[in-house]
Amino acid sequence: MFEILLVLHLLSSIAIIGPAFVIPIIRRSARTLGQLHFAFDITTKLAIIPKIGGAMLILTGVWLMIITKTGMSQMWLNVSILLSLLLVVLIDGWIEPRMTKIIKIISESEDRGNEIPAEFELLTKKILPIETATQLLMIVILMLMVVKPF
Repeated sequence: MFEILLVLHLLSSIAIIGPAFVIPIIRRSARTLGQLHFAFDITTKLAIIPKIGGAMLILTGVWLMIITKTGMSQMWLNVSILLSLLLVVLIDGWIEPRMTKIIKIISESEDRGNEIPAEFELLTKKILPIETATQLLMIVILMLMVVKPF
């Protein structure tokens, strides 16, 4: 049972980390308004995968803690949980509201031809550091889970 939960836990982390690295690349690759619409359509559909993976990650993680009787006794686990909470706050509290605003701007720009609005560039530049920080946080959390340094 432990091995199955561990595999599900790892697959859940991949479901979160994969789209988090791919979605910004897809968005930034758009060069025209039509490509941007297509990119946002794809990334909106992909966004469900990390949400499902996150729920599964929590469930399997708690279940693993119960089975192994680890609880909150491991410092690497406590730090990982705190960083994960910070990650959720950054994504849900900072990135998602701004992405909603960007999507609104893009949808309102349909009558301007195929040129990407300058406001889009400005807003995405503001999001880039936070997206990079969330990606780095994910790497740190993954490393803590694998290496268990303390």
